Amino acid sequence: MDQQTILYVIAALMIAVGLIGTILPALPGLPMIFAGMLLAAWTNGFEDIGVWMLVLLGVLTLFSFVIDFWSTALGAKRVGASRKAVIGAVLGMLAGLFFGPIGLFVGPFVGALLGELWHLRKVDRDGLGQAARVGVGTWVGIVLGVALKLTLAFAMIGLFLLAWYL
Repeated sequence: MDQQTILYVIAALMIAVGLIGTILPALPGLPMIFAGMLLAAWTNGFEDIGVWMLVLLGVLTLFSFVIDFWSTALGAKRVGASRKAVIGAVLGMLAGLFFGPIGLFVGPFVGALLGELWHLRKVDRDGLGQAARVGVGTWVGIVLGVALKLTLAFAMIGLFLLAWYL
C-alpha cells in the first residue's frame, strides 16, 4: 500500500470513529469527522475540497458544540432541573459507557434523578416525582442533541462527498 492510500484509510477510519462518537459522549464525534475530512482533503492536495467547503464544514463542527449545550440545557430547564441534576446526567452518561447501549440510555436518566434528589435533599413522594421529571427531561434533551448531531454529521459527510465527486 502506498502512503496516499494509507492516509485515505486513516481519514475514513477517523470519520467512522467520529460517527460512533456522535452517539458516545466520550469521543469527540463531529470534530473527529471534520479532522478525517481535512486529512482526506490534504491528502488529495485540496484539489476536490476547497477552502470554502472546509470553512463550511468547520462552522458546522463548531455548531455541534452549541447543539450539545443547548439540547441538554433545554431538556433540563423545561422541567426545572437543578445544576446538580445536569451534572448528574453527564456523569450518568459517562458511567453508562461501561454498560453498553442500555447504559447510554439509562445512565443520564439515573444521574439526573440522583442529582436532583441530592439537590432537593428529600426522598418524599413530591421529591421523587420532581426528580423523575427532571431525569426524563434531561434524558430527552440529550437524545434530542444526539439526533441533531447525527443529522449534522450526515449532512457534513454528504456535503463533503458532493464536493469531492462534483
